Amino acid sequence: MPLSTSELRVHSRPGPQRLLLGCLFTLIITVLLICTVRASLIRSVLDNGALMSDVWFQATLLDAYFGFLTFYVGVAWKEQTLMRRLFWFVLIMLLGNMAMSAYVIFQFILLPSGSRPQEILNRR
Repeated sequence: MPLSTSELRVHSRPGPQRLLLGCLFTLIITVLLICTVRASLIRSVLDNGALMSDVWFQATLLDAYFGFLTFYVGVAWKEQTLMRRLFWFVLIMLLGNMAMSAYVIFQFILLPSGSRPQEILNRR
């Protein structure tokens, strides 16, 4: 049975979940960007020789990059072209959670209106 015009309008508005998730990932990018710029102004990312020998720093770094790789597996499955897969791989490995949050925001932008937020997980 076709939807009425009023039902179409109700379903075409972004729901509270979509808005909340969009705000969350925008907040993540913003906070990480501010933190990264601030840290970069104080010290170069390459000036961390002493940290590299710390076992907890090594464990944290491995944890972060395995997390990036785990997220990327979903991106590689979802993206249809090799160029887009490579593009997102490089961004995720260089920018980490900032790139991951940007990817989710772009997926929300590309999601047709009226779609549920969980559809970004299975839409190919």
